[in-house]
Amino acid sequence: MQIYWSKLTDVVTESPEVKTFFFECPEDYTWEEGSHIHLAFEGFNTGEKPDRSLIRHMSISTIRDENTIGITTRIRKEPSKFKQILNAMEIGSEAAIFKTHTNVPLKRENKNIYMLSSGVGLATFRPLALEYLNNNNNITKVHSLNIDSSKDYLFTDIFESSAEKNLTAHFVSSRDEYYQEAEKLTADKDALFYVVGSDEFLRQNIELLLKQGIPNYQIMLDKHESQREKLFAN
Repeated sequence: MQIYWSKLTDVVTESPEVKTFFFECPEDYTWEEGSHIHLAFEGFNTGEKPDRSLIRHMSISTIRDENTIGITTRIRKEPSKFKQILNAMEIGSEAAIFKTHTNVPLKRENKNIYMLSSGVGLATFRPLALEYLNNNNNITKVHSLNIDSSKDYLFTDIFESSAEKNLTAHFVSSRDEYYQEAEKLTADKDALFYVVGSDEFLRQNIELLLKQGIPNYQIMLDKHESQREKLFAN
């Protein structure tokens, strides 16, 4: 397993509770849109077993062309040990990056793509939107629907409606409005539905999509196959 030790180069506050941490991109390191990594801190692998409190599965919110590894996450008032360490990192300090994988690459099947997300889950879709804007071949249109009760909506410079680019974005702040809008999207029976959020959010969306006649192979989740099977089984 290749482990990269990468320096923190910048931290950007996206909203009162959300920050993006930017790490150096190693020369030989690459990834696809929608990828996640394992991010870990010094000491995570010094014992007989990895220290799980120092490791977290995180989505990359940047694309390779940006030449930086962006990690966008919510930092609450009483964060976990991992988030405390991450938030206290100084520019130039290092973190380990390994096990890069994507479950939600941008599919180019001449279909409409709907991106359904909750809160900071939108960070997973930022690279997909950028890749689409850079190259829209074999994608009819992209629509993003995001629910965030804080109303501090993320990445509005990218997720903004543009008729010219066939990209539309809709931000809502209540669950009722979100599910009303999501149900409207299911009228498009041939589309691909990408869903990112908590397991509860995923289950609720899966239930809605299946009930409205969207087959499971048109529902994309940022989950390994075994995790995906469990979510669809519930």
